[in-house]
Amino acid sequence: MTNSSINAAITDWNGAFGLPHFEKIDDLDFKAAIIAGFEEDLAQAEAIAANSEPPTFENTIEALEKTGKTLGRAATLFYQKAGNHTNDIIQQLERELSPLFARHGGEKAKNKKLFARIDALWQNRDALNLTTEQAQVLKRYHRSFVRQGAALPERAQAELITTNEKLAALGTNFSQNVLSDESTWALYLETEAELAGLPESLRATMSSAASERGHAGKYAVTLGRSIIVPFLTKSTRRDLRETAYKAWLARGQNDGASDNRTIIADTLSARATRAKLLGHNSFAELKLDGTMAKTPENVTKLLNTVWQSAKVLAQKEAVDIETLMREQGDNNKLTGADWRYHAEKIRETRFAYSDDEVRPYMRLEKMIEAAFSVAKRLFGLTFEELKDVSLYHPDARVWQVKNADGSHQALFIGDYFARQSKRSGAWMSAMQYQSKLTGDTPIITNTMNFAKPPKGEDALLSFDDARTLFHEFGHALHGMLSDVTYPSVSGTSVARDFVELPSQLYEHWLTVPQVLNEFAIDAKTGKPMPKELLDKVLAASTFNMGHDTIEYTSSALVDMAYHERGDAPEAPIEFEAEILEKIGMPEAIAMRHRSTHFQHIFSGDGYAAGYYSYIWSEVLDADAFSAFEEKADPFDPEMAERLRKYIYASGATMEPEDAYIAFRGKLPTPDAMLKGRGLI
Repeated sequence: MTNSSINAAITDWNGAFGLPHFEKIDDLDFKAAIIAGFEEDLAQAEAIAANSEPPTFENTIEALEKTGKTLGRAATLFYQKAGNHTNDIIQQLERELSPLFARHGGEKAKNKKLFARIDALWQNRDALNLTTEQAQVLKRYHRSFVRQGAALPERAQAELITTNEKLAALGTNFSQNVLSDESTWALYLETEAELAGLPESLRATMSSAASERGHAGKYAVTLGRSIIVPFLTKSTRRDLRETAYKAWLARGQNDGASDNRTIIADTLSARATRAKLLGHNSFAELKLDGTMAKTPENVTKLLNTVWQSAKVLAQKEAVDIETLMREQGDNNKLTGADWRYHAEKIRETRFAYSDDEVRPYMRLEKMIEAAFSVAKRLFGLTFEELKDVSLYHPDARVWQVKNADGSHQALFIGDYFARQSKRSGAWMSAMQYQSKLTGDTPIITNTMNFAKPPKGEDALLSFDDARTLFHEFGHALHGMLSDVTYPSVSGTSVARDFVELPSQLYEHWLTVPQVLNEFAIDAKTGKPMPKELLDKVLAASTFNMGHDTIEYTSSALVDMAYHERGDAPEAPIEFEAEILEKIGMPEAIAMRHRSTHFQHIFSGDGYAAGYYSYIWSEVLDADAFSAFEEKADPFDPEMAERLRKYIYASGATMEPEDAYIAFRGKLPTPDAMLKGRGLI
């Protein structure tokens, strides 16, 4: 198959500002382009391997950096569609293509002549006079080829390829099963009695969700976090809360076609096989090689430190909630369906405000402006929205990003609203990575799942929603500010336990008073959030933190328990229960992600044995923001320049420890993180 046989719109991005013409691409076009991309990439690799000249960094590694354009662009557009706006055709193609992607990496690594050139450079690296960035690129190529089995005997390499294909198929099925459960389940409400306690803003969102599902005139409780969490927080109907909560926890565990339990068992078994083939005692040991944490023991030590402190705080929170329940004549046993509802009552009393008072000030448009404004004050960036530009969905929007001197820096695409065709959660992705070698500038996307308001009304966010927006925009800045030569170390292509630093750090600027004073504006009055209310919001920032930390840390501990074994548990869900019992999981709190819908670790390898990275990066981000606090200026120019240079712009050109020390002067201890969470 030749490139002339594929839709040129997939590979020739000649639309506005270098975007593709999305409107010219049919879903059925992707397969041909991806298959052609596989063939082209292997042919390009073979040409490099067949070079009669001795291997050099330029004729081997640099040459590899320029290969695979067709495959890269086709895969980027395909998986963007799969995550943001899927359908039956795309899902079928995912099932067909995901094993082929896994096989392709192994097929490339089977090229013995190519690996011999890479290995020769690696063995002779100290004599090559490489720059720091080039040394990192060489290390990545060698590690990648080794992990694809390039150094294995032929039979073991074939087994590894088969195992990787199996894992890719399992991950795709897992993700599609979760989406199926989330998109098909809804609890429809009609009467005022059923809607008791729900604020008008939530009712409007639930009405829109019901209409989208063909139930106009009703109100839908869906399993999207932007609806179910406020429902569990506000509904006075304990019976309805219990129904919704049980469905939320049961995603991927419903005994039907979308049940994920067998997939989990097969995934863990295949990962254990993969680790053994590559000479590691466990999958966690394999995944942590090359990270800041380095070993499962280091991860477990940090998680246990956080867990013990969180349990103490969560127990105090539970006592407060149970006391309130008894005072109100509620003698029911405290459950997960109760916690958010009663905790909200305590928060409203203790801090004398309700979330409904805050939402009018957390308008989506103003929070986007706030995120942009912080980027301008820190890094000199400006954002100009581009109208009449065709994107993959009408809700998606695009901005041109410019530097202080007016030069083009990047394109930023924001896709903020939930829909049935979109994967749940929030994430950043790169349509195009920055690279001086290829001349590419970044095209970066943020995807959210905020509740879409009725037409003509403002989208009102919770404070947590606004924090999520800042978090993902921090990731986006990591991609947009990249300033490297080689695409393989560009932007967010860093160690998993470092990649959350730029995003979690950026969250801190949401709570800077001058940011909220400027952008937390009520649309009806035009006035900023009153200082009294703002002070209460900031004072409540660690409220219910025991519960929230237990939710997260239990998920991270279960992830690590699954993957630090040398084998796979026969019954993973029972194993999950055993781990939770062993660590003393509070009965009224559930994991943030139960195994059957834990997409971070089972929809692919991305965060497998790596969910701990959020808390690891939080140790860094708490310390990093204190650098600005020590200057008594959250926008200190000197610190902002160091932040841009070493954290946001350097990609993986340096070891993460070296990058952090270059910015801060030292590595942190967990103290600032624990204090920030109210755990000490």
